[in-house]
Amino acid sequence: MGKLAIKGVILIIIFTIPTVSPVMATEWKSDGWIKNLIGPERLAIGDEFGCHGFENIDINEEQWIIESCKEYLSSQSNSSRWGKYPISFGITPGEIDDIAETNLLNSGFKIIGDQVTNTPNELFVMERNGGSLEKNIANISLLNSANKDTLVSIYWIARIYDIKVREDKEVVEWLETNEKIWYTTWGEWYNHKISSTSINMSKENNELTVTLSAANNSWQVPGSISIENTPQLISIKDSNDIDVPILDETDQNLKSGWRNVDNKIILTISPNESYTLIFENSNLSSTISNPLMTFNDLHNGVTVVGHHVSNLRESASDFLDSEILFTWLIERSSEPDFNWPIIGIAIITLIATPIAIKWLILKDEYDTTLG
Repeated sequence: MGKLAIKGVILIIIFTIPTVSPVMATEWKSDGWIKNLIGPERLAIGDEFGCHGFENIDINEEQWIIESCKEYLSSQSNSSRWGKYPISFGITPGEIDDIAETNLLNSGFKIIGDQVTNTPNELFVMERNGGSLEKNIANISLLNSANKDTLVSIYWIARIYDIKVREDKEVVEWLETNEKIWYTTWGEWYNHKISSTSINMSKENNELTVTLSAANNSWQVPGSISIENTPQLISIKDSNDIDVPILDETDQNLKSGWRNVDNKIILTISPNESYTLIFENSNLSSTISNPLMTFNDLHNGVTVVGHHVSNLRESASDFLDSEILFTWLIERSSEPDFNWPIIGIAIITLIATPIAIKWLILKDEYDTTLG
């Protein structure tokens, strides 16, 4: 029976190899919620969709995921109400090498975050400086101590493996009721700052002309300035001679317009637009303008950054009607690519193995009888 046992073991090993062969993950899932229902609704509110690559792949090792993630996201949705293509990319904590930086720039990305340990030359690094939105980890005192004209970036992930993460509802309520906050996103905040410093102002008689040229990138984001030391204002008209909308002090979502506050004019203008301000007299010699880092001269900006978002419904379901703006870093999750021929062989093998062993036993008994 020793030879028989050896034969049986060999057969089992040979026949069961297909059942233990690794299944390669060569296909990737698509998240339909980005294109349908949740994605369009959050995009209309002002959210941003950026990239977080492909599941379990480091961009320092696999450069192809940078452009592939951009193409995937762009096929599902615009990245922002200000532009089609994504400009923000979530990076695995650690360093980013020069090759990855070059590929990110070539694919149109301008912003990375949020635990990068080195400082790339041409990419803007966002920092996680607002803690986490997770219950018992969120910190209102940290959020409340933000400096003027800064962006607070709050970490959020909806699921850790199979465990659903609960948000801190007290912190969410505090954010939603804080009238000093500008609700914004990584890309919006970054481009608003550039636009604000690009606004030009010229004087002629009793008129000021404020102009913002079209942005030299894929996003067309408004900029803001304050205008001080002006005579009595009569009107503000846009390039079509239409009154520019008046902002309210409670407006916390970026849009064009103006308002008077503390004897100065707060003005937000869109790219490729020109405003004409008409005053009662021509004494404009001391009138000056300064760029504003925050829309509507609010205290600071806040965004919640959703990391590793492979299922937008899971990540956004508790915030569908919230005025807080989110920067969603979309990650495409893997989907097993089953090799059906191998699986078929495995099933046949499982059936054939005991039959083969029984045949060997009968054959051995028959040979023994003849012997």
